[in-house]
Parts: sequence; structure tokens; C-alpha cells
Amino acid sequence: MHPLLSLCVVWLLSMALALGEESSVNSFPRRTVPYHRDNIYMFHEEGVFNYSTMLLREDLGLLVIGAREAVYAVDLHDVSKKLASVKWEVTQKQREDCGNKGKNPETECKNYIRILHEMEDNRMYVCGTNAFDPMCDYMSYVDGKMMLENKTENGKGKCPFDPYQKYASLMVDDDLYSATSMNFLGSEPVLIRSPDVSIRTEFKTSWLNEPHFVSMAYLPESVNSTTGDDDKVYLFFSETAVECDCYNKPVVSRVARVCKGDLGGQRTLQKKWTSFLKATLECPVLESQPPYIIQDTYRWCDPKKPWTSCLFYTIFTPQSDTSDLSAVCVYKVSDISQVFSEGKYKTPVTVETSFVKWVMYSGEVPSPRPGACIDNAARKAGINETLDLPDQTLEFVKNRPLMDQVIQPMGGKPSLVRKGAMFTQIIVNQVQAEDNKTYHVMFIGTENGTIVKAVNYNGEMFIIEEVHVFKLAEPIKILRFSTVTDQLYAGSDSGVVQIPLATCERSSTCMDCVLSRDPYCGWDDRTGKCVTLLSKSQNKLIQSVQDGDASLCPKPAPSTPVNQSVRVGGSLKLHCTNPSNHAVTIWEQDRLTLNPTHRHHFLKDGLLILNASDSDAGLYSCLSVERSKMNTYTSTVVEYQVTIALSGKEDGIGFPHAQRDGLHVAIAIFAIAFFGLFSWNIYKGHFTRSCRDKSGQLSPEVHEEMALDSIVVVIIDHNNGEAT
Repeated sequence: MHPLLSLCVVWLLSMALALGEESSVNSFPRRTVPYHRDNIYMFHEEGVFNYSTMLLREDLGLLVIGAREAVYAVDLHDVSKKLASVKWEVTQKQREDCGNKGKNPETECKNYIRILHEMEDNRMYVCGTNAFDPMCDYMSYVDGKMMLENKTENGKGKCPFDPYQKYASLMVDDDLYSATSMNFLGSEPVLIRSPDVSIRTEFKTSWLNEPHFVSMAYLPESVNSTTGDDDKVYLFFSETAVECDCYNKPVVSRVARVCKGDLGGQRTLQKKWTSFLKATLECPVLESQPPYIIQDTYRWCDPKKPWTSCLFYTIFTPQSDTSDLSAVCVYKVSDISQVFSEGKYKTPVTVETSFVKWVMYSGEVPSPRPGACIDNAARKAGINETLDLPDQTLEFVKNRPLMDQVIQPMGGKPSLVRKGAMFTQIIVNQVQAEDNKTYHVMFIGTENGTIVKAVNYNGEMFIIEEVHVFKLAEPIKILRFSTVTDQLYAGSDSGVVQIPLATCERSSTCMDCVLSRDPYCGWDDRTGKCVTLLSKSQNKLIQSVQDGDASLCPKPAPSTPVNQSVRVGGSLKLHCTNPSNHAVTIWEQDRLTLNPTHRHHFLKDGLLILNASDSDAGLYSCLSVERSKMNTYTSTVVEYQVTIALSGKEDGIGFPHAQRDGLHVAIAIFAIAFFGLFSWNIYKGHFTRSCRDKSGQLSPEVHEEMALDSIVVVIIDHNNGEAT
């Protein structure tokens, strides 16, 4: 092994140890995929924005998209194919009325589609902000046509007034659960169920205090329940903490829970939730203060196991500008359920006649347990529905909806921490790898329009790739995936894109395929391709997701060098793009390590040879050196056979001597002229004025003058039209 290669190996080993110690802040993708329109399918309609609501209709082969003043049905296999659409625009009078109330007629006073759910009769329920006057309607798709039924309903409490206000909704047995604001000002937050038996939260700060709603999830906890329990609806949100004993109340993350069969109380809590309880979620990121705030959740359940095995994958981001870390914390549903069913309550106590402090309640808890669903024990006591609950139980939960115990994530720490663009959305898919083990692959949207694909391998955070799916850096507002098409769908302000869950074709070699450690992918030695396990290939695939053991790969066939020629004194660039961000690139000439010199410049995407001589002829190899958990692996990315051309031939980035000499003279004349101009300005006193403004920063004028000092000379190859 050559000295430089040995040095690279030692450096990689030390980096691996450092990453192991500080992986919480140094996680970066193995592969970065730039945006290219040929890599994705995209849907966008001219003049329409905010594609932030989606409904998968796999039964119809559709992806239904809610945007600003429009709903679209596109092909689930190719979202660029629009199959049907419906316009739902506000009238001129509605826009004017909205503008008269102080809202922007061109942006806020539109109809932003916010609610889009499938109903049991195969229709869809859709709601929009409707120029700060939310409305709902029913929509059908028949014979390739989609239409609104014009059976409009008041959307107050179902859909937000403000298109920029966060909200959450869920449809269960044609009952709409929604978390939004009940009024124009957005000052009356509510969790409400409609339409038949309308139940809502109390308008008290102890229930909801300036909340930002995130998401909802439904869990059928009554199925095979030995206690006769009820199904639950979980709500995730953040709010200002009323319980904090401090002057500036921090924002905290919460999870709340209500029972599906809740009908409200008979006298106390009439038409209000009797089962509303909430608890604090903690995602400890480097002992950060103030705490990180919840942004999105995804409920993952194994259909073959009971609901107690379900997990909530949750995104957290900092609430201050001092950090650029995002985190994924995973919570067990069983842990959350246990806090609500067995945990202690917090209670407010008055201190010094005016100040209210929240402490753990240590008194007697009434029976039935406050906030509990109706179960067999309650029925045995003659309580068959919440209307039968005693006032003592209802008064207790009315005044004490907050649990004392803080819910911690699995392992007591985040499953993934990433520095860079903030996380916005998350979905999770389970994959069975070649080792017959199942892995949870996270797809995470960011505010820069990228999707991060990551797996946590027994505590080791590994980011497989980060893909730029939008041309502009814009936040991803919604993520969905289909198990029918094995495709991922992402929406933003500008459109909707579709990419496959498995992107195995990005790896052209067995080593790259194995080192990517993607559970979807394995190397098929018979076909010589990296293929997806979803293809149900009968061949035994080479894969090592937990260790990245590339020694399983067969020895690669010798590569065929690419011929390149350059004349004496000319310049030549040899292109080489390393397939991995985790690897380092080294160059060899005739199997000997090449060191950087004033004539040999190592670039990010290749090697630049300047002022070529006869000694530069030979075989150049671009090598990738990458460390996995098992070993350090070296692979040849590309090879070039470089020859020195006869005088007069200019096959590289070379230049004739006459042109080069003339160019040197031109540069010298230009330098003399510039120096003279600079001296003349000093003599005239143009540079004697203050160089800094009152803030201590360089003034704009000086910035302009300093810019003259940065002269870039561009040399053009007259044969190839390339610049050096």
C-alpha cells in the first residue's frame, strides 16, 4: 500500500471514531443527488400554487391533490398525467369582503384546500379557507370526471380561516376530527368532532394555550381488547406551557388523546370532551434549552401485530435561531397510553393569592378515572356512556387535563440528528432485507426541497442519500407513499413530485451498492446490476445493510481506460466524481500515488494537469477509499490513458505557444494599466474617505473598490470552447 493510501486509511479510521462520538451532529448523507427533471415526474399547473393537501385513492389509481382554488386527480403511476380537475374559486365579492377585513386580496383572500378525506360511500369530503370564510363540500370521481356536488357546509371549526395557520384533521367512520381555530382572528383553538354528535374542547388555556397543531392519528384500541376499551384519536401539537414556573413561558410539545365513543357530559362538560388528556413530549437534543418543538409525526403500525406495537416517528426542530439541528424521535404508543391510563395528574395551585403554579396532584382520584374511556369496569358499575359519568370525575378532568409525567423517546434519545436544512415532514416504510430482518426506512422532507432517506441500524444513524426533488429550495409541505406503486409523493408551493422508494440504479458497481446499505437494494451478480428487493428477484442478492461488508462482492473486472491526449505545455482535466460523500478520492499515475503539486490540482470533480510535459504521460487511476463498519474498501472509479500529443495538436485544454505568449503580454499590459489606475485614484484621494460606516462594516463604496482587486482571467480554448 502506498504511503498516501495508508495515510487516507488512518484518517478515515480516525474520522469514523470521531463520527461515532459526535454522530448526533455530524450525520450527513452518503450520496447527494442534485435536481434533474429527468429523474422525477412532476405535476404543476400554471398560475396555481400551494400543493399541500393529498389523498391517495389507490382503489381508483389516483393521487388527489388539493391546491389553491383547485383540486386535481393525477395518475398514481405518473403524476405528470392530469386525469381530472375541479376549480373552487372565491367570488369577487368574497375577495373584496376579505380585503376589507385587512387581509391581502391577492394571497390570503383565496380558497386554499385544506381538508381532503375519503368517505365510506366512496365520495370525498373537501374543505377550503374560502377567503377567511371556510366552507366544505362533497366531491365525487365517476367515469374519469371529478366534480363538486355543491352541497356546501359551514367549515367553521373544520377548516382554518387563515391559509398559513397550522391545523390537523382526520376522518373516522365519516366523523371528521379537526384541530384548528373557530374564529376569524385565530384566537379560539379547538379540537372538534363533527357532524352528527359535535364534541369539542373547553375554551380554557389549561386545555389549549396558543397551540400550533401538527397531526392526528387513529388507533383501533378496542380490537381484541380484554378490558372492553374504546378506540382513540391522538393529537400532536405544540403550545405555550402554562405549567412552567417562569416569567417567559416556553413552548413545549404535546400529545393529547380522546376516546372515539365520547359523547360529552350530562351537566358538566356538555358537548365537550370528557376524555381529553394531554402530556408533554420530550426529544432531548444535546441537552438543548429551550426544548425542541414538534413539526410532524407519522404513525407506523405492523398490521400483523396489536396496536401496542405501533410507533410514532416524530420530527423536532429548534425554537431558536442558535441551532441548525433537526431530530427524529420515536415514541411507543404503549408508553403514551400508559401515561394516560396510569400516570399522575398536574393540578394548579394558587400561590400568594394571585400566582398559579402547577404541581403533581397527590390527592384522591375519583372513580371512574378522569379522562378514561368507557370500559367493562365502568359498564359493570352502570356507566355505559360518558353521559353517565359523575360530576366529580368530570370536574376533575375539566380542571386537570395535563399529565405530570413527561414522555421520553425510545432509548431516551433521538433516532436521528442532522445538521443543515430543517426537517418539515416524515413518513416511514418497513422493508424486509436480504437477511430476513425488517428495517424502518425514514423519508424526511426538508425546508430546502430535499428528501433525506435514512435508517437507524441498532442505534447507528445512517443517511443513505439526500435527493433534491425541486429545482428551487422550497419547503416540502406534505409527503405520502403508495405500497401499490412503491412511489413517494412530495408537495410544495410550486408542485408535486414523484420518486421511487428504491433508487438502486444509482449504484453501478457491487461495492457501491453494498456500501450504500440501502435495505431496498442488493447486487445481482448474474445481471451485474444493483436491483431492488421489491422486484422479487429469484437470484440471491449481495447485501450487507448493518455492516456494509463489501468483501462479499466478487472481484470487479478490469476497467477500460479512457484515452486522453494533451500537448506539451497544455492543460488537461480528468473528470472523476466520487459516488460517496463518505469516501475520499486519491489519484494514481502508473499505479503510484500522485501528490498535489503546483501543476497537479486535485478538484472536487477531477484532476487538473497544468503545463503538461512528457512526464505526465501514463495511466491515471481515480480511486475511491471508503470506510464501513467492517473494513476500508478501495475501488477504481475511472481510469485514463494520457498521451502527449505532437506539437501543433491541441487535444486537451492546451494552447499554442504563440497564443500563450501573446496572452502573457496582454495580462502584463492589463496589470500595468490597472496599477496605474489604482495609483491615480490614491493620488486623487478617492480612497481617503471613511472605509467603514457607523456600524463598523465596510461601506458599499469600499466594497465596490475592493471588488476591483479581484481580477479573474479566463483563458479560452479556441478549439473546444472550454474555459480554464
